[in-house]
Amino acid sequence: MWVVPLEQLPLWGPSTDEEPRPKPVLARPAKLRLLITVKAAPNPSARYGETVCVGALGIDPPWTGWIRLYPVHYRDLDDDGKFHKYDIIYVDALPARQDQRRESWKPIVDTITTERHLASRQSRRNLLDPLVEDSMCRLNKQARDDPSARSIALIRVADISALQVKRHPGWSAEDRRKITGYLNQLDLLEPAKRSPLQAPRFTGAYRYRCADRQCRGHQQTLWDWEFVALQRRLGQLTDPEAEEQLKNRFLTQLCAADRDVAFYVGNQAARPQSFSIGGVYAPRRPTARYRLHVN
Repeated sequence: MWVVPLEQLPLWGPSTDEEPRPKPVLARPAKLRLLITVKAAPNPSARYGETVCVGALGIDPPWTGWIRLYPVHYRDLDDDGKFHKYDIIYVDALPARQDQRRESWKPIVDTITTERHLASRQSRRNLLDPLVEDSMCRLNKQARDDPSARSIALIRVADISALQVKRHPGWSAEDRRKITGYLNQLDLLEPAKRSPLQAPRFTGAYRYRCADRQCRGHQQTLWDWEFVALQRRLGQLTDPEAEEQLKNRFLTQLCAADRDVAFYVGNQAARPQSFSIGGVYAPRRPTARYRLHVN
């Protein structure tokens, strides 16, 4: 296997104006070497049970660029186990044939092995900074015009007007049916009872402008695993106290003026024109070039 040392990877990412590569067709799984960038919050799935969508950057040819791993079972990652954000992992996977999004791969979860954690912030910047784009507006337009257009990006934030934190309404009736059906299947296969997936206590959504000069603003839901995990740790606090702590972490700290803030965004297979935020990329700003304004 050809493994490229991180220090030899190019510092300049692909042009966003280039025609995206077509989705590969493989007869057998490929071994991917990935930098994990996003672990989304778990959601009910009728087909796969309790699932997590994982975003990553392929760092070994020929499988380079953004990659989505789905489904990854939530219980395999519970308590933040298996792998972490900014770990480098290996996994065998196949392109997801039922998903028109070219970045989507179906992982063989049992093959996941962790190489190491990429602790160096500069090493992360060398990999990720070249991929930061200015325009969420353009990404939205591309998705509206073509459902198979790019579905993952790292979008620079010009200013943030709010992080809206609201009480989660609870799972919908459809989601509850998915959870019940999954647990009933497990009852037939496993003697031990499993607790149903709990809905998060809060939802979050950023209101912001991207760096596109024509941007009139975006509002996108935050589906970050870390956002939900922090809620669990704040379980003893009242709603106002917990909301204050969430905003302190995900707005005041991560989106401070001394950080180069960008959002990992991805869309939904069923609604390709609808993008959400899977995580926040917020390295400290070495210069005053991109000063973020939080209103």
